Amino acid sequence: MANLSSFASSLFWATFKRDLILAFRHKGDMVNPLVFFLIAITMIPLALGPEKAVLMRIAPGIIWVMALLATLLSLDSLFRSDFDDGSLEQLLIAPYPLALSVFAKILVHWLATGLPLTLMAPLLGVMLSLPANAFAALCYSLLLGTAAMSLIGAVGAALTVSLRKGGVLISLIVMPLYIPILIFGASAVQTAALGEAYNMQLAVLGAGLAIALLLAPLAAAGALRVSVNA
Repeated sequence: MANLSSFASSLFWATFKRDLILAFRHKGDMVNPLVFFLIAITMIPLALGPEKAVLMRIAPGIIWVMALLATLLSLDSLFRSDFDDGSLEQLLIAPYPLALSVFAKILVHWLATGLPLTLMAPLLGVMLSLPANAFAALCYSLLLGTAAMSLIGAVGAALTVSLRKGGVLISLIVMPLYIPILIFGASAVQTAALGEAYNMQLAVLGAGLAIALLLAPLAAAGALRVSVNA
């Protein structure tokens, strides 16, 4: 049992380090969602004007919608390079749990996309006149929400990995599952901006993340087997 646990740990960290190195080698895939996030939110004050009352009211929804779209933009590349170079097939026939490697890939995706979005969001919140007391809720909700979106999005990416242009199909698959995350994430920020407690919204986001942690790697692994062998 100890040897099996040690082997699983070594497998996870080997996959994690490999994908992290590849993510930094292909900086375009990592930077594009962040650039989209920055440019899209920057254009909002230009379109609506600099009125603080208007920007303050729409800031939570705008930031969350743009974070969701930026995450969608990066999902197609989650398994694409492994499928193109044949390493995904090697993972499928390897005598160890595929879900473990899938989880390592999802974690790298979140570190390369979700975490930078979360760190960038407060700066853009200042641009949108978001109240200072809402910044903590913004960061906490995005930490939980982007992690859940990476996990759920991995299932959609796995189902469409063998398609040349699966980006639109990924959106159709995962968007309905993203809507509750969007609602409770934006609600947490809006509630905090009004000076009220937002524990309930964070609890729902945390519960969603816990469920996604349990189910998404297994579902994505099964989807990869179906897509590659189809």
